[in-house]
Amino acid sequence: MAKYVRCLMKMSLYIVQAEWYNGAMKRIYLFGSLNADLTIRAPYLPKAGETLTGSDFMLTAGGKGANQAYAAANLGGRVHMAGCVGEDPFGDMLLTSLQKAGADVSHVRRTARGTGVAVILLSDGDNRIVLDRGANGEAEGTDVDALLASAEAGDIFMTQLETPLEVVRYALKTARARGLFTVFNPAPAVREAQELVPLADLITPNETELAILTGEERGEEGCRKLLAMGAGAVLATCGAHGSLYCGQDGIMPVACVHVGKAVDTTAAGDTFCGALAVRLAEGAGIAEAAKFASLCAGVSVTRRGAQISMPSRREVDEIAVSLHE
Repeated sequence: MAKYVRCLMKMSLYIVQAEWYNGAMKRIYLFGSLNADLTIRAPYLPKAGETLTGSDFMLTAGGKGANQAYAAANLGGRVHMAGCVGEDPFGDMLLTSLQKAGADVSHVRRTARGTGVAVILLSDGDNRIVLDRGANGEAEGTDVDALLASAEAGDIFMTQLETPLEVVRYALKTARARGLFTVFNPAPAVREAQELVPLADLITPNETELAILTGEERGEEGCRKLLAMGAGAVLATCGAHGSLYCGQDGIMPVACVHVGKAVDTTAAGDTFCGALAVRLAEGAGIAEAAKFASLCAGVSVTRRGAQISMPSRREVDEIAVSLHE
């Protein structure tokens, strides 16, 4: 009987997949950063002036915007991405990665300024990141206009803070005016981003970003303050403790899903956001979408790298079935 139930669960998952490709799913519009990630592992975080011998150097595609677009496309989302990269090999790598995942990158603009770069230091599953914005700083409102020209009311729009703040503001306003559901991932957070909070139907800070935006160390108090500031709903990610959903209907914790040992948390938040966008585009409520996003993020942390660590939809569905066995 249990085997029969598992087969039915798998069949239902694949039926849902077929419905997406028939156009039932809303489109997802991502505006944000595209970076080349230079990652190296260290035995511990170095002190000032200290030189360490590292290992396992990797050059991979990254950037919060591109990561979220890749995660969503790799999970079956109908993704359209806009941003800027340089006329260099890093830019080629980023565009190729997104195209292989199935994302539309026709609105990613190439500039004379070099592609953005992130230098990532890994130690014991944790990470420290230093960014050079590069071409991401060239993003303009016209890039937003081009991206959203085909958008329709009810589609999903997602953006972050690795592009100029004034352009992010314009993007959220434009998406809201066109009737899209706006998801704002305030990363990396700055106090000035408080003015963008009322433009978000859903805001997705982590614990550090929540504290920067609200001044509150406690998650529940910070979430309530974001609601008071005008956010439609809040979904705060809390690392290994899961996430916290806060809406007009109350507060609900969403458990973290552990599927193996965490070895690299670099793209966990971006995987979460991309997966969240996919389930929202499928018509799920925020709390339900958060559960799916937690599973996807739980898979990503068991692997090294950013986009290369992100799971496919078939893989996630199979893991979900096995967790219920």
